[in-house]
Amino acid sequence: MPSMFLDVSQLQVQYPGRPQPAVDQVTLGLRAGEMGVLIGPSGCGKTTLLRAVAGLEPVTGGRIRLNGQVVSEGERHVPAEERRIGMVFQDYALFPHLDVGDNIGFGLAHWTREAREQRVQAVLRLVGLTGSARRRPHELSGGQQQRVALARALAPQPQLLLLDEPFSNLDVDLRERLAHEVRQILKEAQTTALFVTHDQLEAFAIGDVIGVMSHGQLHQWDNAYSLYHRPASRFVAEFIGHGVFTPATLHLEGTQVVVQTPLGNLTDIAECPMPGAFAAGQCDVLLRADDIVHDDDAPVKAEILRKSFRGSEFLYTLRLATGETVLALVPSHHDHTVGEWIGIRAQVDHVVTFNREDNPAAP
Repeated sequence: MPSMFLDVSQLQVQYPGRPQPAVDQVTLGLRAGEMGVLIGPSGCGKTTLLRAVAGLEPVTGGRIRLNGQVVSEGERHVPAEERRIGMVFQDYALFPHLDVGDNIGFGLAHWTREAREQRVQAVLRLVGLTGSARRRPHELSGGQQQRVALARALAPQPQLLLLDEPFSNLDVDLRERLAHEVRQILKEAQTTALFVTHDQLEAFAIGDVIGVMSHGQLHQWDNAYSLYHRPASRFVAEFIGHGVFTPATLHLEGTQVVVQTPLGNLTDIAECPMPGAFAAGQCDVLLRADDIVHDDDAPVKAEILRKSFRGSEFLYTLRLATGETVLALVPSHHDHTVGEWIGIRAQVDHVVTFNREDNPAAP
């Protein structure tokens, strides 16, 4: 297995006078050329972690190793300017009085004029802005300015690129499209990168591996599919995607595990734990919106509490007769009204279970 290009081990950042660490025992790694994303609610520590990797925040515990070199550990702190790390910020930080070419070449002052010009043209081609070197930042769209900021960060050939909420100032449609484009650009440049974002679609579009953080802790560092389908904690299950927890009981019928839920029994379920994993077989099951199918002939009925139009589909919030709430993604030609009762059934390939006592609202 290839060694990690970025290796963060048991990292801690503690600010004086604060009881809880801003970053608490975080361990993660990126291989050369991989793109990682940190996601989580505001104040979860993701930007502090990014700044610690950059060398802009001193660490109070753990270790950061970059390309085999320890850059932060104990009393050892390699200054930010010696880490060969590029950074892209949400406000672009372009110099308005300089043209695009001079903005990109700003960090190449020690290069010869010819080498600097060649590098500027190379990264302009890479980001799809060939011919824009003499334009000023204010003449560019927001997406183009972000490409210039990316080109400037890539120009000095950093060994690692860090991006802090790089698309947050852009509109939603442009954000997702640019996220895919930036991924393609960085893959072509074979750049190892670590992003911070609060947008799940951005994270899914960019990341080879994604980390979900809360209160300074990294709950899971995994690919998008595993975060969605195999969340390691209740927080990850709630934070990623749309879903709700519903009480369930596991029991054996012969050699088969049956999952009793308010939507009926679930059988033939892959990756289902045995009933003995929980006290009296009682647990909470995560039901995603795509686990619930609209079926007029289903015996289970639910009342539509809310509906959110999403173009090709509605996201319905539904209440069962027993009081539980579930979510369902329904094709938008099934346009029902709030207050209407519709038939639903569970179509679950595998169950994600948690201890009932993990839920503070549980009786």
